[in-house]
Amino acid sequence: MSAPTLTMEGSDNGAVLHLAGRFLTQSLGSVEKAFADVSVGTGALRIDMSRVDGMDTGGAWLISDLMRRQEATGGQVALESVAPAFEALIETVRAADPHEHFDEAPPRSFRGFLEMTGKGVVNGWHDTVSLFSFFGETLAALFGTLVRPWNLRAASLFSHMQDAGFNAIPIVGLMGFLIGVVLAFQGATQLQQFGAEVFVVELIAISIMRELGVLLTAIIVAGRSGSAFTASVGSMKVQEEVDAMRTLGLNPIDVLVLPRVLALLITLPILVFICVITGLFGGALMSWINLDITPGMFMTRLQDTTDVKHLIVGLVKAPFFAVMIGVIACWQAFQVKGSATSVGQRTTTSVVQAIFMVIALDALFSIFFAQMGI
Repeated sequence: MSAPTLTMEGSDNGAVLHLAGRFLTQSLGSVEKAFADVSVGTGALRIDMSRVDGMDTGGAWLISDLMRRQEATGGQVALESVAPAFEALIETVRAADPHEHFDEAPPRSFRGFLEMTGKGVVNGWHDTVSLFSFFGETLAALFGTLVRPWNLRAASLFSHMQDAGFNAIPIVGLMGFLIGVVLAFQGATQLQQFGAEVFVVELIAISIMRELGVLLTAIIVAGRSGSAFTASVGSMKVQEEVDAMRTLGLNPIDVLVLPRVLALLITLPILVFICVITGLFGGALMSWINLDITPGMFMTRLQDTTDVKHLIVGLVKAPFFAVMIGVIACWQAFQVKGSATSVGQRTTTSVVQAIFMVIALDALFSIFFAQMGI
């Protein structure tokens, strides 16, 4: 086996690099440093491969890396007398080069600012269209499941219900209890100034039933379950498992998205109810300790002054929040591209977007119910 060699010479048309021998991985150590030292700046470089007898991906990578470095300095590079098989191998290696190419930062000028703003608007528009399209596909799959319920993957549904619902009960219950304690303590501090301590019952009940219970529960679920959905499906996207499903004739919306969205749709109202109960318990306990309002008096006041409509208003919001969280989490997962870094970025974006949309949707519900007099 002839060892690989390279010689450099100048010509009127630029530098010429003559390669000879067999450029195989096991023998590249002898020429690796010589390849690294090749540099012609911004000039032209021609690589003569007429005497190359053999090549594998290791040798192709050395040549492609040299070509990349030459092009990065603004120079020109060309292959001469190369066998078609070697040329195809080099092009394949160049196409799969893991070297990251970063876009230059836009110039700090008004024009650069306009360019960056324009790109942001266009990307935002494309993301909005993509999200609505994904939401439509999810709704179509949901209605299709209602028509053909036997197609629903029950095992996956119950597994996600346990992860997103049952396993979230401790943190949701604790959060509700602490919110009730805080409302009772802060409300008592303010109402005592006016001798209206007894109204702390209405303050706690209406706040938790109508707004805080469902809002904070949805935020907890978005941070806990939404991020898990994005990370798990995004990892499958990186490992090309989603493409494998399509190859097998399976719809990823039916297999991956629908069970997760349905799991949130079923479990979030239950979690909201648990949050409300624990919040009222925490508020009653703090009222008893701080205001001497006994549990019996608290329950009597609650039944006499608080309408059940406040609880219904909170529970009505829960399914809408559940669908919003599930769709955004899964949509972000399907936007993952290339690497684990993309999974982390999309997971963070998923949580931020889900929480923002939950708060925005809650504000719209508040305006709607206020206009309806509910």
